[in-house]
Amino acid sequence: MRLKVFLATAALAAALPLAANAQGVIGGAERGAAAGGAAAGPVGAAVGGAVGAVTGGVAGVLGVDERPRFREYVVREHVPSYRYAEPLRPGVILPEEGVRYYDVPAEYGRAHGYRYTVVNEHPVLVEPRTRRVIEVIE
Repeated sequence: MRLKVFLATAALAAALPLAANAQGVIGGAERGAAAGGAAAGPVGAAVGGAVGAVTGGVAGVLGVDERPRFREYVVREHVPSYRYAEPLRPGVILPEEGVRYYDVPAEYGRAHGYRYTVVNEHPVLVEPRTRRVIEVIE
């Protein structure tokens, strides 16, 4: 039984980078946990969630090639920066008041559906419904 769980988890870990690539940390963790749970039960869900989060965090929503171009776009737009006193990282929920959110242009297809803003001089992608930071663009 343990060998079966291990093999299913290993197969899942090998497949997760593809699923988590376009999802970021949160989406990668959710998809990884769901796929792991289906393949290997609770142990697979725990491993799949962790692997998916790491893979999603490395890949991010914007691809490596899109980040500099998106950052240049935001700078050209002269979006005012919101001052946030806490450490800025993915998963932080930004306040409803005082922050202005903008639509991500369609040319950034993988980020379509998210919004962006500038926090502490860094462009960030935000999930619009929850105002959760999905990706900080360095």
